Amino acid sequence: MSEGTTDPEDPSAPVMADSDTRKLQIALVDDDRNILTTVSIALQAEGFATRLYSDGETALKALLDNPPDLAVFDIKMPKMDGMELLRHLRAQSALPVIFLTSKDDESDEEAGLQLGADDYIAKPFSLRLLIARIRAILRRAEPLAAGASAATQAESAPANLTRGRLFMDPARHQVTWGGEAVSLTVTEFLILEALAIRPGVIKSRNQLMDAAYPDDVFVDDRTVDSHIKRMRRKFRLVDPTFDGIETLYGAGYSFTDG
Repeated sequence: MSEGTTDPEDPSAPVMADSDTRKLQIALVDDDRNILTTVSIALQAEGFATRLYSDGETALKALLDNPPDLAVFDIKMPKMDGMELLRHLRAQSALPVIFLTSKDDESDEEAGLQLGADDYIAKPFSLRLLIARIRAILRRAEPLAAGASAATQAESAPANLTRGRLFMDPARHQVTWGGEAVSLTVTEFLILEALAIRPGVIKSRNQLMDAAYPDDVFVDDRTVDSHIKRMRRKFRLVDPTFDGIETLYGAGYSFTDG
């Protein structure tokens, strides 16, 4: 096991740094050793340090005692599954978390986001996509992680966005519609933000992909259609008449605050 990695058999072992510059630490929690190894190697190649855990019970104590910068959880695990792990973690920590799951079940996604997960990626997944999502979440968490003063955070944090009944707080990754909370993934948040910045302006799928996948990750342009469909469904849970995202067939999408 290389430096910067915690052995799954000894998760309490310290994480070693290769230089004086502290590496960002990513905790991986999955009972599939192949996934742990593959993802860990890819993250280390990108300059991250990794800590690996094969069950939720072991991970929980380590994450609370020595928090990493971000954690990636599988949902289906023995002893303590990812949902229960996140529930216990959120009682004491705001650590950024991405869920991995092989289940194609939107109820799992919604439950995970309501518990406080920051994003959700279904297996099988692209390593480049996972790394892009990790970087996006860490960028949003940077001001708080750096321990900046309240004044500095206020200056550096993206401005809140209000469009009619829509309110978006990029720094806290919060969205409300008519005062009701709407749970969005990071990807969905970025797509909605790109649309809401200029109401009525049509954004093509390519423009929305550039906004949601800024790290040159290749995704099919129909992926945007899937995200839009899921966002509409989530907004209609709090407002059955929601029609704030309009489709112009062959051209793209726009946001209306009317």
